[in-house]
Amino acid sequence: MNIKSLCVMWMVLAGGLLMAADPTSPAAAAPPTNNAVVPVPKLENDFYDWHARHAAVLEAKKDFNPEIVLIGDSITHLWGGDHPKENLQRGPNAWKKLFADRRVLNLGFGWDRTQNVLWRLEHEEFDGLKPRCVVINIGTNNLTGTANARENTPPEIAAGIAAICQKVRAKSPDSRIILMAVFPRGAAVDHPFRPKITALNALLATYAKAQQLTFLDLGPKLLQPDGSLSTEIMDDGTHPTEKGYAIWAEALSAVLK
Repeated sequence: MNIKSLCVMWMVLAGGLLMAADPTSPAAAAPPTNNAVVPVPKLENDFYDWHARHAAVLEAKKDFNPEIVLIGDSITHLWGGDHPKENLQRGPNAWKKLFADRRVLNLGFGWDRTQNVLWRLEHEEFDGLKPRCVVINIGTNNLTGTANARENTPPEIAAGIAAICQKVRAKSPDSRIILMAVFPRGAAVDHPFRPKITALNALLATYAKAQQLTFLDLGPKLLQPDGSLSTEIMDDGTHPTEKGYAIWAEALSAVLK
């Protein structure tokens, strides 16, 4: 290959690289789809059968008129309750103390992201229900990317949570929505999740105020004075222990009266 041919080839390659990097080109200008707002069923394997739990929820609500509905991921799933029944419960005492004889439907599904909750809401889990209160605690799993779903940004997750609130309100306009701030994660104050959760919760607080939702942020109560997260509160840095659930129960008791 002569010098002239090499020069031509280099100019073609350089031009292609510049075009790919050009922010005004169509490929570079198109933002990625926010998958946090696109309803999908089960994405991740966990300790339970996702589809069987969905079926159990549909069966449980046939003859059950809940006054409180909890919507979320494993943090909600593992709290407690009998509708549907989950043998693995991390906060049964806090559950019993708070809910006592109240009729509560637990729509927490381990490993769920916002997009999974949207799918469940579109597939009858909340249809026909008119609870007095709906507690929504979702979004933390959107911070983790896997082969099945990429990590989402705080604005993307906030959009997914807003879509959930809108669906709940559309199906039951008179229900009071209690929107939980995403719980802190990671033992250390400088854990990579912390600034993302802070940014997400700021967006959720603004959204809740604009939509007249009740917003509860347990961060200050779950964390130690130095900002660390004790294993007495979350032994794995994500899921509350019985003591952690007691803090959540106490905060909810004031707004469920």
